Amino acid sequence: MKVPLLDLQPQLEQLRPRILAAFTRVLDSTGYILGPEVSGLEERIAAYCGASFGVGLSSGTDALLAALMALDIGHDDLVLTTPYSFFATMGVVLRQGALPVFVDIDPDSFNMDAEQAASILAADRKNGRKIKAILPVHLYGQCADMQKITALAAEFDIPVVEDAAQAIGAEYPYIQDGKAQWYRAGSMGLCGCFSFFPSKNLGCIGDGGMLTTSDERFAGLVRSIRNHGAEPKYYHQRVGGNFRLDAIQAAILAVKLDCLDHWHQQRADNAAMYRQLFAAAGLSDDPVVLPKELYADVEGAQEHRHHIYNQFVIRVPERDALRQHLQARQIGCEIYYPLCLHQQECLPAQVSRNQHFNEAEKAAASTLALPIYPGLHKEQIAYVVEEIKNFYRQGG
Repeated sequence: MKVPLLDLQPQLEQLRPRILAAFTRVLDSTGYILGPEVSGLEERIAAYCGASFGVGLSSGTDALLAALMALDIGHDDLVLTTPYSFFATMGVVLRQGALPVFVDIDPDSFNMDAEQAASILAADRKNGRKIKAILPVHLYGQCADMQKITALAAEFDIPVVEDAAQAIGAEYPYIQDGKAQWYRAGSMGLCGCFSFFPSKNLGCIGDGGMLTTSDERFAGLVRSIRNHGAEPKYYHQRVGGNFRLDAIQAAILAVKLDCLDHWHQQRADNAAMYRQLFAAAGLSDDPVVLPKELYADVEGAQEHRHHIYNQFVIRVPERDALRQHLQARQIGCEIYYPLCLHQQECLPAQVSRNQHFNEAEKAAASTLALPIYPGLHKEQIAYVVEEIKNFYRQGG
């Protein structure tokens, strides 16, 4: 049996007529840059995320970059972030000439450890340095500890840029007097940055991104930056870039957005089946550590999508050997991410590569993503679990 890591054919088959109609509509309009397709999607994504404004951008990376540009983050400025993420999280910081200050991850969520962030911010203030932004990542589809992070941001007067590339629709509970108020990724910081790369829960047919915010001035600034800083046309008070979302991509995303919550539910159902089968096989927690759903026990959690499972990431011993075993049996799997950001060769001399972040490094050495996409068949999930059981039964 073949089980790809990702198969987009089921959603394409479901939506092909609507996608082709949207494509034809844009094609016939001859309006390919911004316009009503983009503005319409911006309004819908903002509303979906619980923000006031959306700004369509050319990729999730460019959404992050435009956010840092709008904050005037530049040479030797400091940005607090995680060493365990896709390269873009750090890459946009370096492109601005700024420097990342890393915080280790919480081992259960893979996200920024807020307690360590507090210690770093306190030491930063004592040393007379100034961290200019906090850049948490909502990794694999589950939000970072935003109640603590936004409280730190308020205490130290620092903006929060949410890297929500993998978390559109994920919800997080702020607890006050024992009651939970739920917010969606992209609505809790100054802004949230999303990717529409095809593998995401909401993906286009190329590159695309979005920034959400409830700060009208900030939204206008990012709109200017995405269009070479022109405001009005041909008049440039600042240097921006060509970071516009294509109208065709926006039209296709609008079609897919109608299905997003249904696809979220399918991913959640697949995750639940994995849990059931791993437990039945006697593999849960030892040797297979399953993803933690950190907010599942919060009051009302069953009514909210606290994990959207952009990836289903397990921790296992003999990870590389297991990966080879699965691939040999036509089971797709992937390592996100084999090398931490603080270990990358491109780091400037001002950032030491001799730092050690134990939890991030452990995650890089032990995690493996299994297929979780909508359209995955129960028989395929069962086959994946059975082959993992066979691997450990044979001694790894």
